[in-house]
Amino acid sequence: MNMNNDPSKNNPWFSAFNMKTLTVGGEVGCVTLLIVIGSVFAGIWLDKLLGTKPVLTIFFVLGSAPLALLLTFWIATRAIKDIKPKDSSKGIEPNQANSSKGVEDQ
Repeated sequence: MNMNNDPSKNNPWFSAFNMKTLTVGGEVGCVTLLIVIGSVFAGIWLDKLLGTKPVLTIFFVLGSAPLALLLTFWIATRAIKDIKPKDSSKGIEPNQANSSKGVEDQ
């Protein structure tokens, strides 16, 4: 394996993409797990309270899937908006590069 072809050195998007991918994956996994576990416990509790053995538990678990998908979509779109690549030539973000040019010209 050739170590000279490290994609993180050639592409400034690579490091931002990797960190954001790990962050989004962790957030989505935790949110989905909390939703499913919460719906199972809420369904079991309400089934015992109302005497409707498995009906509400099944309803809540099936209802948690669309909620988890909507939250996954929301987390992913929020993460996409937050990605800001660094300018590869100067090592600073593009917004900072534009504002620093105005300061240097004065």
